[in-house]
Amino acid sequence: MRCPYCRHADSRVVDSREADDGQLIRRRRSCPECGKRFTTVEEAVLAVVKRSGVTEPFSRTKIIGGVRKACQGRPVDDDSLALLAQRVEETVRAKGAAEIPSHEVGLAILGPLRDLDEIAYLRFASVYRSFDSLADFEREIETLRDAARAREQGRADAVEAAGRTS
Repeated sequence: MRCPYCRHADSRVVDSREADDGQLIRRRRSCPECGKRFTTVEEAVLAVVKRSGVTEPFSRTKIIGGVRKACQGRPVDDDSLALLAQRVEETVRAKGAAEIPSHEVGLAILGPLRDLDEIAYLRFASVYRSFDSLADFEREIETLRDAARAREQGRADAVEAAGRTS
């Protein structure tokens, strides 16, 4: 790291700390030439590789924009969209890769969006998965119904189990 005071090409790291929930690293540095200290902030850049091969930085804003279109006219607030984008970023960063295909970003959106709003999920999935026919919608709706039945059965089983222990 070049010293901002004397432009010496090297510096020594005196202290390192994580900031912003581990997304940033603050480093306190010392210049061996002039002896002055300075701070650097490093951020791990997550890149998204698009189908065309073009690489661009991951953007929560783009996630929110795409999901907002699917949520148009639905009772979904901006805070919920911001939380969804955060969950998506955490999911893709957890993979530990510096570059991630855009397809995986789309997959990371589907789960949280299904939990947020099923209609918005269907809208997003229809574009993302390129639904071609009514049968594609019917198949996805049946999958949603099966998941709802399984959740309901799980709740019923928990109530029954709680009743037996009382």
